[in-house]
Amino acid sequence: MNLEIIFIVTGAYLIGSISTSVWISRVFFNIDIREHGSGNAGTSNTLRVLGKKAAIIVFIIDVLKGLVATQIVILFKDTINPDYFIFYQIIAGIAAVVGHIFPVYTSFKGGKGVATLFGICLGFLTLPTLLSAVVFTLVFLLSGYSSLGSLTAGLSFPVFTLGLFQYSAISITVFVLIIPVLLIITHNKNIVRLINREENKIHFRKKNTS
Repeated sequence: MNLEIIFIVTGAYLIGSISTSVWISRVFFNIDIREHGSGNAGTSNTLRVLGKKAAIIVFIIDVLKGLVATQIVILFKDTINPDYFIFYQIIAGIAAVVGHIFPVYTSFKGGKGVATLFGICLGFLTLPTLLSAVVFTLVFLLSGYSSLGSLTAGLSFPVFTLGLFQYSAISITVFVLIIPVLLIITHNKNIVRLINREENKIHFRKKNTS
């Protein structure tokens, strides 16, 4: 393993490990977001517990984490074979998601990585990612279930990437097929709750945190 990939993976993991919702909840609300609501350190639970403003900040930063992680590869553009550039971005993205789910800064207990994954895909698969975001938004607004929106968007992403836009690189094909599997694994408890009609809906109103 060369030094470039070690630096890229380590840097992307550390960026992904920035637990935005945990830090915001501790600094501004004097709580640990992981001890409230669903117990998840992500945008949805932030919206549920802390309200819209905090959730928007968490979402933006978590998306930027994924986007910035993929751009680390640019630092090595003069030494990396251009044919492997996207492959290195994918590796960086995976490291960032792992960091988000298992953050070194907050006892390896983080979120599910959806916003960070969105930022990663936005970096090099922009159009399919935006279409998947539309799917997420529609399902989320219509159902009130963030988990259902994430799962539906994840399942639609390979269809848009491989079917509609016909990306053919093997690395991209493998990556976009892994995403639904990853989302199913990280949302397994949500899936059970959805099937049993026990999943909590998110209501779009201001939360009282006093």
